[in-house]
Amino acid sequence: MTMLKALLKTMRLRQWTKNGFVFFALIFDKQLFLREPFLRTIAGFFLFCLISSAVYLFNDISDMEADRKHPEKKHRPIASGELSVGAAWGAALALALISLSLGYLLAPLFSAFLAAYLIINIVYSRWLKHVPILDVLFVSTGFVLRVGAGVTLITVERFSPWLYVITTLFSLYLGFGKRRAEISLLEESAGSHRKVLDGYTLPLLDQFITIVSGMTIVTYALYTFFAENLPANHSMMLTIPFVVYGIFRYLQLIQTGHAAGAPDEVALKDRPLQITVTLWMLTVLVIFYFS
Repeated sequence: MTMLKALLKTMRLRQWTKNGFVFFALIFDKQLFLREPFLRTIAGFFLFCLISSAVYLFNDISDMEADRKHPEKKHRPIASGELSVGAAWGAALALALISLSLGYLLAPLFSAFLAAYLIINIVYSRWLKHVPILDVLFVSTGFVLRVGAGVTLITVERFSPWLYVITTLFSLYLGFGKRRAEISLLEESAGSHRKVLDGYTLPLLDQFITIVSGMTIVTYALYTFFAENLPANHSMMLTIPFVVYGIFRYLQLIQTGHAAGAPDEVALKDRPLQITVTLWMLTVLVIFYFS
């Protein structure tokens, strides 16, 4: 039972929320209430959760020694010895094989997206996580792959390519924000815990965050006005304030030292962010399906 609990902890069940990007195609193509597309997307979501948990296991095995020197990550099951490396390898391989096999049965192209996600993350874990800027770009690629994977599960008619651009910019914002929070937490010893942090400074990251946050807001605003699949009355513009506040709120948290963890973990803990995301989602649903 102890090993099972350690395995589930390493699988990062709480971080499965980021796989919600798989639902973008279903929601924004106005197929949320259609039975078959909904069930296919739900299945795809769970398979992406399995492949992402396999990635977390591979990453923790690779980062075991560095995690043992980190003030927070040293408590992770593999780093602390609670979960053996052999068990972690076995679970990671099993999760990867199950997700890829079932993904192929669901849709061959969807399985290709799963495989691409796995390969990119293995390359990231072994090499690119140590290369400044590229490390965040590759993490961003994972979010875009989730959106693309969702598109392969249904027959899209109105899905806007603007959403790929918004996803890219928003995930870059989260990625650079996380790097900033890590440097603030670790301070002078940041480089010894994560080599890539030697390639960043707080002023540099603040510039990156300013650029991508501004581009995210502008791109989202343009999307609400110019995407072809939106209501002709431009009612989607009503969602802009939620996006602006959410971006500002996360920036406030990382600047004041209240967001040292992963962005999805921060969102699960911060009530204002939870309310903002919920209101944004409800507004989108009303505009797309009831207006």
